[in-house]
Amino acid sequence: MSQFKIFIVEDDPWYGQILEYHLSLNPDYEVTLFSTAKACLLKLHEKPDLITVDFSLPDLSGDKLFQKIKEYNPTIPVVVISSQEDISVAVGLLKAGVNDYLVKDDTTKDLLWNSVIKIRENQSLKKEVEILKEELGQKFSFEKTILGNSPVLKRIFSLIEKAIKTNINVSITGETGTGKEVVAKAIHYNSDRKKKSFVAVNMAAIPKDLIESELFGHEKGAFTGAVSRKAGKFEEANGGTIFLDEIAEMDLNLQSKLLRVLQERELTRVGGNEPVKLDVRILTATHKNLSEEVRKGNFREDLFFRIMGLPIELPPLRERGSDVLILAKHFIDEFVKINKIPSLSLAADAKDKLLKYPFPGNIRELKAVIELAAVMADGQEIKADDISFFSLQKENVFLMENKTLRQHTCDIVNYYLKKNNGDVIETARALDIGKSTIYKMIQEGEINTE
Repeated sequence: MSQFKIFIVEDDPWYGQILEYHLSLNPDYEVTLFSTAKACLLKLHEKPDLITVDFSLPDLSGDKLFQKIKEYNPTIPVVVISSQEDISVAVGLLKAGVNDYLVKDDTTKDLLWNSVIKIRENQSLKKEVEILKEELGQKFSFEKTILGNSPVLKRIFSLIEKAIKTNINVSITGETGTGKEVVAKAIHYNSDRKKKSFVAVNMAAIPKDLIESELFGHEKGAFTGAVSRKAGKFEEANGGTIFLDEIAEMDLNLQSKLLRVLQERELTRVGGNEPVKLDVRILTATHKNLSEEVRKGNFREDLFFRIMGLPIELPPLRERGSDVLILAKHFIDEFVKINKIPSLSLAADAKDKLLKYPFPGNIRELKAVIELAAVMADGQEIKADDISFFSLQKENVFLMENKTLRQHTCDIVNYYLKKNNGDVIETARALDIGKSTIYKMIQEGEINTE
């Protein structure tokens, strides 16, 4: 650990020297002794890590000195050492924010030693948390977490930058698997709220009868099983950001309660009467068209306008061009690192196969496809044959691709041929086309019957 700077303010020279000598036994402690409050205040610019204060000083009482220290720098820990044994004095100082209150007796120097150790450990933990939060902010820097350089993605970057500069609510939309929570975290961890909590809630994953308690908390005895007071997700996020994923799944009754919380900037726990003040930024996400849900009567119009804020619509992967290859490389490198296997690269035919596939499951599907391909690959290169696509939504995949009408027609015929085990007559009947048309497609190589 680095040098720990301690100021001792004590008007009794003999007692002050004892404390100074005792603490100086630790070579990591740099101890300075002052006999007056004024002398200490003049040296606060030296940034002490801890100050011990005698309660009865000639020029200023210990509680007044404590207030002045806190006015100068509220983060400096203060330990008051007093000959007074009045409990009310000690309680008052501890409530005001004093880190410890010690009575002068034979055990004081040992108690002070232990108090300094605890304060120092606590400061080290706080610094470690700050470093981790800073690293977390870097981890969620949107340039690092949202990979790609397509024009449509650059537009998203521009919107995220605007969201970071203010506390406006943000509504994130996009197909499943496009990275809505990644964007929400990037906004939070790059905003001025990054040192506070980011709380994500999947509205679709919480049972209907528990969701109000989960969001707003409850008091002891509010319902069967409520054995103690519980803070809800909004209280956990106080000062920070709450991310309400799949907001369209919220029950209409709860929507009205959420609206009131957002309007009043306060909540009342289930079974309680005491309001809790809130300072929370709201980020929401859904894969549904929320304005369409309003028209259908499934979502409140007033809540819609309250949460809309800055809308960010994430593009599907099929509209991001060569970003597919950038993401694929990232997932390969990530998989190689985690599994401690030799490095892998994509062969030309593998790249071509990835670029032609529309990825209905978006980034989440690409990650799964790449991880499987990395397992299947022989040698240091992933080839086209190593890449397998999943069958979910396969009937609709061709509709997402940028192809000519003729190419789409061939895809449809090919799909029904496979579905009918190569039976041309059955396929012609199902599609209401002539069987000679299908035979011609096969003969000209437009359809692969293998």
